[in-house]
Amino acid sequence: GPYDAIHVGAAAQEIPKALVEQLAPGGMMVLPVGPAGGSQEMVEVTKDKEGNTKVRSLFGVMYVPLVKDPAGVSAGGGQLN
Repeated sequence: GPYDAIHVGAAAQEIPKALVEQLAPGGMMVLPVGPAGGSQEMVEVTKDKEGNTKVRSLFGVMYVPLVKDPAGVSAGGGQLN
């Protein structure tokens, strides 16, 4: 990082702080957020040039949960907290 764009392909219980920290100023992240089997929504997170973030709900979705292995590494290789 930092990255201009991040897309997460599995639902997180909440927006992962570690991913927001990896988002570059002026960048955007989209990810599904919500409990497995429950109400989830696609969320857009933007970071302005000053580093302030804004979160916007886009629409309802249903994704598999984001998981981490015992070492704390996501299936995509990114570090999770």
